[in-house]
Amino acid sequence: MQPATNPRYSPRHTLYIWSAGLLLFAASTAIAGAPEHQERRFTVKGHPVVVLQNIVNGRIEVKSAPNSEVIVASTAPADQVAMDIEQVGDRIDISASALHPSAQAEDPEADFQLTVPEQTELQLKTQTGLIYVEQVTGDMKLESVAGDIHLKEVSGYIIVKTTGGSLRCTLCSGKLEFTSISGNAQVLQPALTNVSLMTTSGNILYDGDFIRTGIYSMKSGKGVVEVRFSGSDSFDLNAQTNYGTVDNQAAEFLKPDTHVHRHVASRYAHSLFGTVGQGLAKVELSSYSGTIRILKRN
Repeated sequence: MQPATNPRYSPRHTLYIWSAGLLLFAASTAIAGAPEHQERRFTVKGHPVVVLQNIVNGRIEVKSAPNSEVIVASTAPADQVAMDIEQVGDRIDISASALHPSAQAEDPEADFQLTVPEQTELQLKTQTGLIYVEQVTGDMKLESVAGDIHLKEVSGYIIVKTTGGSLRCTLCSGKLEFTSISGNAQVLQPALTNVSLMTTSGNILYDGDFIRTGIYSMKSGKGVVEVRFSGSDSFDLNAQTNYGTVDNQAAEFLKPDTHVHRHVASRYAHSLFGTVGQGLAKVELSSYSGTIRILKRN
């Protein structure tokens, strides 16, 4: 005679419980760490200031709109990233940090999309994500450890600092300072009156006009420093390198520099001085062991 079977613990019922538990576990696993999208709006006046400290990784994108408000849209896993957004007058403070930094195998990410009035001051910082700013007029300080920084049609006093991230600045105007350890710098079609580009091992490309009375300084420890100018430019050129080379591909446009008598420092083995046009702008190029290249755009 077969023993009675308890219907509560039948094989079919046990399989059902096990399957339901597996589904619940899978669902909870999918929810945990899933990106969460948020959007907040802040009414501002005049020239607002936006300060964003992204302590975790992630992309920051900023664009302008003809409205008197700042829109902060963010995407980040709520169980991994602590988000703090606050308005103080016309300043918007935003910060994102890891909730459990020691417990994470990889750093979490927080992505931001900001919409701001055209005249807005920006202070943005992230770790490895891209910083992209377009059509914003205002002073800005942008910092990244390994992420690149792309600027398009921005104007103001622009300060960019990276460790390994590169800069691409297109149609920028105002003043630009860039410092990096290994990042590259590309300045394309600028209307900048003051430029200071410095990188230890990265390359530098300046392709654009030199504004009259402007001052332009570009230095790389062992990278390539390349300048492309137009026939209507007017500047004095001072190019010096120690162990590198000076590649002058515009000899027919460079006249001997007659403004001042030059005393080349003994540490520079190769140098080039010259004047294009009336020499109204000042261009200084230097590299320790890299190549300095000067050429005229077609």
